[in-house]
Amino acid sequence: MKRVLAVRLDSLGDVIMAGPAVRAIAGAAEPYLLTGPRGAGAARLLPHVHHVRQWDCPWIGNPAAEASPRHMRRLERIIADIAPDEAVIFTSFHQSPLPLALELRLAGVPRITALSEDYPGSLLDVRVTSRDLPWSLHEVDRALGIAAAAGFTLPAKDDALPALSPQRRSGLRPPGPYVVVHPGADAPARAWPAENAAALVTLLDALGMRVAVTGGPDERALTARVAGRRGIDLGGRTDLPELVDVLAGASVVVAGNTGPAHLAAAVRTPVVSLFAPVVPAQVWKPRGAPVTLLGDRTAPCAGTRARICPVPGHPCLTEVRPEDVLAAVQEFLAAESGAVA
Repeated sequence: MKRVLAVRLDSLGDVIMAGPAVRAIAGAAEPYLLTGPRGAGAARLLPHVHHVRQWDCPWIGNPAAEASPRHMRRLERIIADIAPDEAVIFTSFHQSPLPLALELRLAGVPRITALSEDYPGSLLDVRVTSRDLPWSLHEVDRALGIAAAAGFTLPAKDDALPALSPQRRSGLRPPGPYVVVHPGADAPARAWPAENAAALVTLLDALGMRVAVTGGPDERALTARVAGRRGIDLGGRTDLPELVDVLAGASVVVAGNTGPAHLAAAVRTPVVSLFAPVVPAQVWKPRGAPVTLLGDRTAPCAGTRARICPVPGHPCLTEVRPEDVLAAVQEFLAAESGAVA
């Protein structure tokens, strides 16, 4: 079977949103997925993906790896080991596929597809531009469009939504119904204040709702603060498959615009997203489950892609009250109760 190198070199959420496009490739070829270190775990959870390679891209990673000869030779070895028949490069609007396309071309890859606003010369065989796929498209749709330009499309019966392979039950799910609150975010500009998240846990507990607070090993102090005495602190206690299992069992997940929000949507758990407007919601909001977006999307930081909020006080999210989030959670819980009834 033909080998196709599918490339998405950035974060967990980006890889999840490229999932439907990778499924399209898998319908006609054997996909080999090349990802960055922050996306590799998610890549291994995608259906139909059996080959994942990891490489820290110097022009996409943040912080960026050194573009040393030794580091670039590692990429060359990965490409040589896969020996792909063609490559499809998935990027967002602020990324260029051309440095990688040059490496792929020098490695002898005979056919390369990517979206490039810059003139690609002989680096691309199939070039897509924003005239074909406007920047206002959701990331899922943009990736599907790039795959389609390469000749890979999903069957009509496929819902074209992000999805993850079923995970083994981890034993970390709280008993009975519960809500997950994930207070951390990759970038501080996308994080809801910890004191607001802690107040939400208190409100949910007062209503008799169990609350699991999740986070990575470097977020244990944050999750402990948010969970307090009323929440179940899972900070640093889950690997990625275990986190997915906890998210899949939740009634609702509360998170910023960060990877776990996309994980939750991919396992069809409703999401209340505290969404800072530093990137446009119509392009980046979770897809796969019902989503309620909270936050001032007209704030001065809109569209800046800032990692650190440039507006004093971080008003786009600090002004979202715990009571506002509670109301959004209760709407989802009421809808779930109605569906069960």
